[in-house]
Amino acid sequence: MKPLLSSPSPCPGETHCSPKYSVRLMQHQQESAHLGYQINQIILNACDDQTRLQKIAQILGEAFQVDWCTIIMTSQQQNTVQSVGHWCANSDITVPLQPLLLSLKQLALAYAESQNFVFDNVQATSAQALTVQLPREVGSILGIPLWYDGKISGVVSFIRAQPYCWSEEEIESALTVATSVAIAIAQITQNRLIASLQQQVETSAQYQTLINQITMASRSSLDLNQIFQLALFRTAQALKVERGFIITLKYTDPRFKVHQQQKKIPKATATVACEWQCSNSETANYLSNTQFPISESWLCQQALLNFPQPIIINSQEDSLKLNFAQETNPIFDFQAWPALAMLPLENQGTVLGFIVLQHSRAHPWQEDELALLELVGTQVSTAIIQSQTLRQVQSLVDERTAQLQRSLEVQAKLYEKTRQQIDQLRQLNQLKDEFVSTMNHELRTPLTSMSLAIRMLRQPGLTAERQAKYLDILEQQCSQEINLINDLLKLQELESHKALLNVESVNLTAQLKNIARSFEDKWTEKGLTFTVNVPKTPLMLQTDAESLHRIVQELLTNAGKYSEPNSKVDIQARHQNNQIVLQIANRGSGISAEDVAHIFDKFRRGQGVTQQAIQGTGLGLALVKCLVQHINGAIAVSSTASDGSSEVCFTLTLPLTFDQAQT
Repeated sequence: MKPLLSSPSPCPGETHCSPKYSVRLMQHQQESAHLGYQINQIILNACDDQTRLQKIAQILGEAFQVDWCTIIMTSQQQNTVQSVGHWCANSDITVPLQPLLLSLKQLALAYAESQNFVFDNVQATSAQALTVQLPREVGSILGIPLWYDGKISGVVSFIRAQPYCWSEEEIESALTVATSVAIAIAQITQNRLIASLQQQVETSAQYQTLINQITMASRSSLDLNQIFQLALFRTAQALKVERGFIITLKYTDPRFKVHQQQKKIPKATATVACEWQCSNSETANYLSNTQFPISESWLCQQALLNFPQPIIINSQEDSLKLNFAQETNPIFDFQAWPALAMLPLENQGTVLGFIVLQHSRAHPWQEDELALLELVGTQVSTAIIQSQTLRQVQSLVDERTAQLQRSLEVQAKLYEKTRQQIDQLRQLNQLKDEFVSTMNHELRTPLTSMSLAIRMLRQPGLTAERQAKYLDILEQQCSQEINLINDLLKLQELESHKALLNVESVNLTAQLKNIARSFEDKWTEKGLTFTVNVPKTPLMLQTDAESLHRIVQELLTNAGKYSEPNSKVDIQARHQNNQIVLQIANRGSGISAEDVAHIFDKFRRGQGVTQQAIQGTGLGLALVKCLVQHINGAIAVSSTASDGSSEVCFTLTLPLTFDQAQT
């Protein structure tokens, strides 16, 4: 491609500026399209995001013949810089990079409402107009804010060391290529999201393999120490911890083996039955077969008192805050191992011991790590009980038949519990397979459309209209991918009870009328009408307004999809027994009795939906149910057949006053 700029020329209207480069008239559409093609090739062929941005900055800098070209990719929260591509035409001309990046990010935010920001002479521009302090090495700058998903995703900047008058042709060309850069950044962001999901699936599979290995070892091996070693080594390997050990308990008085409600600490001896430590650890401390009374370990006492909850310490500061500094037993050594997770091993209320994992640095323990540790603890507990049972059987062979029968009953219960655990793991594995299959379809379908659109954009001689059409396809499919991932993340947040509540007074009457008007415009082509039947007195309630708005929006979207053409959607709301009852009804093909029972399940869609080519992922009603529970409400659905069609009615019941204690 020919360079966009040619020989330098003086800046018109300036007397104190150094000479600037002149801009030749160019066929900017063809040249910009070629730049866009080069950017697409970089996205496809470069090995990592940093290299992609660096190469894109280089081809843009060379094409515009500037001194520096900088591309910044920011986070969705716009607080941090994720990746940077910076190109310099001459290594003898340098500019402080970090102050430059900060200034460019601030300029992108300050001029977010504009298509660009242009300063022909930075040093002569007033501080009020410039809004930020640029490095003194910058003479002139042309910047284009980049947008993705309705937010600033970055900025591309063309910088010269001397004052320079940017022409209309240069600005127009910069705006054109900035669109390709924005698409490239969107692709990078999408690839990162997909990689994150793939990593979650791989981690889940790794955890499943670990549990299967421990289960098989428990079945095939009678050596409890071998099971301990396998469980501890594989768990430490999966969670990347540096140290772990298993403690078993032997009670002095068997009457106190079962955990008591009065929180009484029994007399017992603790034994370090198994230890694992990474080979490159600088603080080796071998503890196997170490014994000590429970009374000499404040941490073990707290673990018994807090049973069945684990003891979690993320850092040395946590241990001081939680008063764990009282622990004097050297086996835990908080100075060398400040992060600790300690899970009780139990069977039917009896604490058999503890499994302990530690890091040499501060480490925030994640929920999935603790969940895996709990599954491993269950298997280890089962192995301990199995081992104890076998020893008891060996010692009771010559005793009375009744004693032998009791031992066999205990063993049968243990085997039944193991079978139930295996069935549960199989169900979890089936759910995982269904989730992976659904996600594979929902992620691949838009990606296939996007890939086809990209291939078509590479075809030579495409008209501007065809280019715009394929770009629209890319944007639409990308948005579909993002909406799916956002819905999944929102569901996960609600199901893990991490979603925040913002309780305020809501006028439900006004909200329903506003939403109904917007949906009536949306479904005009289908001939749908929306009627709102509410009392004359406004329906007021205390709740989370955002969650309620999303619930109504999803229910109306569902009604619009499955309603017969030229039919009516009825919205009714009323007071009833210190509650508000909201009903949304529509006429359509109806819901079968089998589907009604699972209508709020994730990825569950009614029979015949696929044949009717009705779009959807099956997440909308699952999200509705979680949001309803989130605001202490209840939801039900009914489907009644009449006159050749069916009336489907969703009934939402909400309390007038939100009770925080119920959440």
